Amino acid sequence: MNQVQIAEGIYSVGAVDWTVRSFHGYTTNRGATYNAYLIIDEKITLIDTVKAPFADELIGRISDIIDPAKIDYVISNHVEMDHSGALPAVMKAAPNAVIVTSAPNGLKGLKAHYGDQYQFLAVKAGDTLSLGKRSLTFVATPMLHWPDNMVTYCPEEKILFSNDAFGQHYATNKRFDDEVDLAETMQEALKYYANILMPYGAQAKKALEIVKSLDLKLIAPSHGVCWRSHIPDILAKYEYFADETPEDKAVVVYDSMWHSTEKTAHAIAEGFTRKGCTVKYFDLKECHISDIMSDVLKTKYIAVGSPTLNNNMMPTVSSFLTYLKGLAPKGKKGLAFGSYGWGGQSIAQVNDVLVSAGVEIVTDPIRINYIPTPAQLQSIEDTIAQL
Repeated sequence: MNQVQIAEGIYSVGAVDWTVRSFHGYTTNRGATYNAYLIIDEKITLIDTVKAPFADELIGRISDIIDPAKIDYVISNHVEMDHSGALPAVMKAAPNAVIVTSAPNGLKGLKAHYGDQYQFLAVKAGDTLSLGKRSLTFVATPMLHWPDNMVTYCPEEKILFSNDAFGQHYATNKRFDDEVDLAETMQEALKYYANILMPYGAQAKKALEIVKSLDLKLIAPSHGVCWRSHIPDILAKYEYFADETPEDKAVVVYDSMWHSTEKTAHAIAEGFTRKGCTVKYFDLKECHISDIMSDVLKTKYIAVGSPTLNNNMMPTVSSFLTYLKGLAPKGKKGLAFGSYGWGGQSIAQVNDVLVSAGVEIVTDPIRINYIPTPAQLQSIEDTIAQL
C-alpha cells in the first residue's frame, strides 16, 4: 500500500495485513490494516504506529514523504502492540521525537512495553498540542478497550483519529468508506464491535456523546477504512451497537456427537420461530465463535447445548462459553440443553457458565437421555414457544 493523502498534508502511512486470519481468537476473514497517520506541519507528527512486523513498511512510506528523523511527535493513542509494536523502530529512525500518550495509563503501559529511555509527554482529557497551522486535542476514552485508550482530534481539519472506535478488520488498498463495499464494511464494523468492544457499552456511549459534539469531515480509525461519506451511518450504528436493549432474536449454539443434541437444537429453534423470534442457528463444528458474536450482540435469547463427553461438556462448547463470558453480554435470557448416555454432567455445567456470564435462565435445563423421542421434541418446541 502506498501512502495516501487523506487531507492536505496529512497522509495514511500504515500497513495492510492481507493474510492474517486470527486476532486473539477472533477470525479476521478479510484480513486487517494497521493504520498510522503522518501530519506535515511546523511540528511533524505521526499518529500511532503499526504491528512490529510491518515497521519497515511504515518507515518506508514515511521516508517517501519526509526524512523520519524530522518527526517531532509520535502520538500513541493506544498501547496494544498492533498499534505500538513498531514504536522502537520509529524511535530509532526519529531519535528526537517526543512520544505523546495518555496520563497515567498510556505512560505506564508504554514504559512497561518498551522501557523509559524515550522522551514522553503525558496528556489528559482536553489537553491540546500545537503543531503550527494545526492543533491536536486529546480525548480520554478509558476502557474502550484498554485503560490507556484515547482519541485525537484535529479541529482545523475536522479529523478524528479515533483509534479502535469505528474500526474494522478489513484488508483493502482503498482508504475511504466510499471506495469499498459499504455492506461489507458495516458487517466488519459490527463484528469488530461485538468481539472487542461489547463489554464496554457504557464507555462507548460516553465516547459517542463526545464524538457527536465534534465538527467532523473525517473519522480515521486504527483499523480499516476512513469514514468520510458515511459518518452519520457509522455513528448511528455505534449508537445501535452500544444500546444494550435486546431484540426479539434467538441464537441457538451447540455441538453434537450422534445428533441427539442436534435434534434438540432444532426443536428449540422451531420453538423460538413459533414465538416470533428471528433465529440464528450455529453448529460449533462448522461455525467460529467470533462470527457467532455478531448475532449475540443484539439477541434476547441464547440457548447453548452440549452432549456429555468424559463427564464434561464438549471442548467446543466450553470454548464458546468462555469467550461469551469474557464479552459480558448484557440483558440476555437463556437456557442449557444437551444429551447424555449415563452421566449427563454437561448440561448443568453449561447452565452454570451461562449463569456466571450474567444470563437470566428462563427454563430448567433440557436433558435428553440417549435419543429424543418425537414426543420429547414436540414438548421442547412447545416449552420454548411459550416462554
